[in-house]
Amino acid sequence: MTSSQAFNRTNTVSQLIDARADIAPQKIAVIDRGRIWTYAELVAESRRLAGGLLKLGIGSGDRVGFWLPNIAQYLTLHIACARIGAITISINTRFRSSEVGDIVGRSGCRALVLWPSFKDIAFLDILAEVDSTQLVQLEFLITYSEDHQVTQLPGCLLSRRTVSYTDLARSKMVASPAANAQGGVVVFTTSGTTAAPKFVLHSQASIAHHAQDVASCFGWNTPDATLLQVLPLCGTFGHAGAMAALSAGCPMVLMPVFSDHEAVQLMQSHRITHCNGSDEMFARMLAVVDDPYPFPLFRSGGYAAFNPLYEDIVARAHDRGMNLVGLYGMSEVQALYARQDPLASVELRGRCGGYPASTDSHVRVRDPDSGEILPHGRVGELEATGPSRMIGYLGDVTATESVFTSDGFVRSGDLGYTESDGGFVFLGRMGDAIRLGGFLVNPAEIEQHIEQHPAVERVQVVAVDTQAGTRAYAFVIPAENASLHKDALLAHCASGIASFKVPIGVQLLNQFPVTESANGIKIQKSRLRDMASAQLSQDRQSPETDSIDP
Repeated sequence: MTSSQAFNRTNTVSQLIDARADIAPQKIAVIDRGRIWTYAELVAESRRLAGGLLKLGIGSGDRVGFWLPNIAQYLTLHIACARIGAITISINTRFRSSEVGDIVGRSGCRALVLWPSFKDIAFLDILAEVDSTQLVQLEFLITYSEDHQVTQLPGCLLSRRTVSYTDLARSKMVASPAANAQGGVVVFTTSGTTAAPKFVLHSQASIAHHAQDVASCFGWNTPDATLLQVLPLCGTFGHAGAMAALSAGCPMVLMPVFSDHEAVQLMQSHRITHCNGSDEMFARMLAVVDDPYPFPLFRSGGYAAFNPLYEDIVARAHDRGMNLVGLYGMSEVQALYARQDPLASVELRGRCGGYPASTDSHVRVRDPDSGEILPHGRVGELEATGPSRMIGYLGDVTATESVFTSDGFVRSGDLGYTESDGGFVFLGRMGDAIRLGGFLVNPAEIEQHIEQHPAVERVQVVAVDTQAGTRAYAFVIPAENASLHKDALLAHCASGIASFKVPIGVQLLNQFPVTESANGIKIQKSRLRDMASAQLSQDRQSPETDSIDP
């Protein structure tokens, strides 16, 4: 049986890893801060951990919270949970008591895995501040340590049993996996800005099939491919990449915490050929190295456009010999769902969206008002389906039913359009899109025009409701030492864009409000919309205001 035939039958996460170990047991799977893990070691450790979890009484359908950085033990425990049908609940290490308590409580975690001394973050103190009612179902704390310190639990947690990772890993191996391909295996949390985060539940099959599709589409299954894993494993962006690398036999170099200088060192010392990251991560890496072409072995990397400051990152990277491409993904269909063609022009590679990683995935666009499926080139809401699709939202049947169409597509809430060659372009969130003068308008179009003004550094445009209907509203970060007046800026807009696109108001900011998620730092558009509404209300009471003051 060939390796490709073996992988055609890998329908669970553990099968995905075991199949690769059967083919090349001594091949490098993971490099974690200098320590090498082969596939044989990864499989053996995960089997022992699975045995330890079963001894605790944790089994199929049970939820295990993962509050860990990018270390090899995250992967071994995750694979162990997958073997016995337990579900990994992903928790960002940046989260604090209210966020951790909400996730642990609503998801019903029976166990929580953490590294109490990591980066001197007071994880146990944070956990002690969680509302006790949110920890009712929590029975076990599984602690990882590298300094041999004894974990001292706060008083409110003394009733929980503490088990060390080391002791768990001394257990007898589980002989065979008990997981069901259609059973749940991992939960990602959405970034709930206006409501509690949803719990996106994926099946064993959706993770395993997507991993194989990504590995093939992204070219990670070549003998000399090596991936630098800078994205957190607790988010779909990092998780999808890690699973794909493991499925392909592509050595993966882990970074527990992103550092631009360390990333450059790892890129060069480990002969990295691929890396996915945010626009800011790539910009920072390029900024700290003087060599005009610092990464000669680098082939291609996918980037997520999170920060408008780096909207030219593809061109910047191209000038330094680094090929970056735009991506598309979301927790409901996983990250790396699609990417642009790495052989395309800089302009085309810079667009978000692209071509689905799986030939069985499909994207279409629907008019949000009429419900009509739109032809190529027409802007509307993107809908996606394919092997990477989620099971649904854990514990929320109503939300699950509302996001799925009758024929199994996921309503993305994203604005975009399809192209005749099978690709599609993502423009922004539907909530960010503005229907002006009867047309759906991408805020980026207005932002790009405003940024042409010499006194403007950066811009964010949102929709705001007025008595005259929905209008655009601009938030501006001025150029250094620039003097900026409302009339001049609005005149600039009126001279270059349609009148219905001209913002009804402008506010000057030193920085945009942001929120951190597992996948990167994102601007809080909902907060900007609230600020715009408040300012318009104030302006109606003081209509004399003509200029923008810092």
